Amino acid sequence: MSYVPMISSGTKGPLGVLHLPRLWLKVSLESQGKIADGYPGIGAGYDSMVIDALGLTADAVKSYISSEKPSYTEFEGWVQSQPGVKLDAETVGNLNGAIEGYLHDDATRQGILSSCGLQDGDPKDAVNLNNLDDWYEFHQAVLA
Repeated sequence: MSYVPMISSGTKGPLGVLHLPRLWLKVSLESQGKIADGYPGIGAGYDSMVIDALGLTADAVKSYISSEKPSYTEFEGWVQSQPGVKLDAETVGNLNGAIEGYLHDDATRQGILSSCGLQDGDPKDAVNLNNLDDWYEFHQAVLA
């Protein structure tokens, strides 16, 4: 069985970093061979933005999650323990602002809205468009 990752990029854990809980879930599912088709464990968008901004590496994140199978709070503890990790208020604030302000291109926005039966319009931000996309994919895979 595979799973659509249903934690939103707009969700923060105790460290206050948007998307970090979703990143943990996606990599955890991928490491178990349980992530739904079309969802990368670590993609070029928000996943890489978070990893790069915090001063982590994709290989280290994948390796830790794959080998240790941590809970979310254990993952946050690991993040905090990494040499050179950047969790200061300015870094986290800038990262969260970049996530909240990210917009998909017109074709991606229109594709998501269309698949959900909506006219082109709102939402325009990627976090909420991705939520709609996840809910649609979950519905198709599990409920329809």
